[in-house]
Amino acid sequence: MVASEVPAGLLGGHLTVLAGAAATGRMPDRAALDAYREAGMRAAELGVPLRALVDAALSAAAQDTDGSAVLAALRMAVSALMEGYERAQLAAIREEEAARREFVEDLLLGRAERLAERAEHFGLRLAESYQVAVARGLKDGEQDRIERDLVARFGSHNVLVAVRDGLLVCVVPATLPAAVGEFAHHVRSRFAPGWRVGVGRPQRGPGGVVASYREAAGALDLADRLGLRLDVVKAADLLVFPVLLRDRSAMEDLVTSVLSPLLRARGGHEPLMETLEAVFAAQGNQAAAARRLGISARAVTYRLERIRRLTGFSPDDPTQRFTLETAVLGARLLEWPWP
Repeated sequence: MVASEVPAGLLGGHLTVLAGAAATGRMPDRAALDAYREAGMRAAELGVPLRALVDAALSAAAQDTDGSAVLAALRMAVSALMEGYERAQLAAIREEEAARREFVEDLLLGRAERLAERAEHFGLRLAESYQVAVARGLKDGEQDRIERDLVARFGSHNVLVAVRDGLLVCVVPATLPAAVGEFAHHVRSRFAPGWRVGVGRPQRGPGGVVASYREAAGALDLADRLGLRLDVVKAADLLVFPVLLRDRSAMEDLVTSVLSPLLRARGGHEPLMETLEAVFAAQGNQAAAARRLGISARAVTYRLERIRRLTGFSPDDPTQRFTLETAVLGARLLEWPWP
């Protein structure tokens, strides 16, 4: 019988409570129920199966006199035992969650203290390559649901999900690129409007996780500054922008030299900037750019001619197009015009 798995003495006062109920009809008092809860918690801590614990309580009752009072007392006893057992399990889960949050915080900050040893506890082998995706637009309570769905498909040893700096962070092995796509799918279906996912490049080791996380968060920032309409932004697609910003003074000089004349345009510079961005996004197709802007193709042609007259640069010339596009990107990155 599974009752034999219960250590002797764990239900020491159980028969006394049942005997009292049979003799007097008296139900277990508060102290007795607290003792049952303590027994339930102790059983959980000892690893006693819950079924074995309940079986032991029922077996003891079977040796006593039948009666409604005994059954009622037994019902209360079993309920208290299970409550204590569940409390211990919940406490263990919370302790594990706290340790997990602390580990993720240390991992993403690059704190190396016992990092590899702690990572093994969560199934991560930090000598391998990992990729980090982050999402913005989190709804309360969605983190746990998304984590459960990802763990159900890929396993708890392959997925690490946490919230940091207002972002939902997902760390997965580089050998599981499908996990990143699945993460984006769940974000799309469960996040608030305005959601966006940034994806870092696969990187090796603990420092690689930090680098991939920073790339993913940086991709979100770049997408905002550039006005990109992408829902999923990959750092690998934006590698040119850190290069452009490496020499900030040179970029500022380029933006000022090329685009300052647009500030004198009637109606402001912004419609002309938006037209350039739409034309570049459409690979020079003015009809597609017009549809993107919601204006006529003739209006796009007119605006491009105004840009050429004001700046001396034309998107139709390959060299001048590159200079204009770089200047426009730099302007967005540096939040031009400046005061």
